[in-house]
Amino acid sequence: QVELVESGGGLVQAGGSLRLSCAFSGIIFRRDVINIMSWYRQAPGKQREWIASGSSGGTANYSHSVKGRFTISRDSAENTVYLQMNSLKPEDTGVYYCAIDQRGAIETTYWGQGTQVTVSS
Repeated sequence: QVELVESGGGLVQAGGSLRLSCAFSGIIFRRDVINIMSWYRQAPGKQREWIASGSSGGTANYSHSVKGRFTISRDSAENTVYLQMNSLKPEDTGVYYCAIDQRGAIETTYWGQGTQVTVSS
């Protein structure tokens, strides 16, 4: 059974930093399976948006709104994906979700429950 659990959200002042964690279990790691690990966020009253992705051996990609400020990384030993967020802005406020898109014989996307980030001005 796959499980993703986010943590690390909270209230921070503009210009500050937070590091989000996504601890996962049950994900298959095999040569014939590609795992794309991503972070999304959903601001109040808006649709969920993609902000960052990375995969084993691949480069990371970021949305324009966070590029240069956020960094996605993974600790293989701990089965955890991180999102380091620097120079936070009030518009970064929202619920942040971790997702793992597992691509093998079939494609399945797994989601965490989300963690709230609030940036005050």
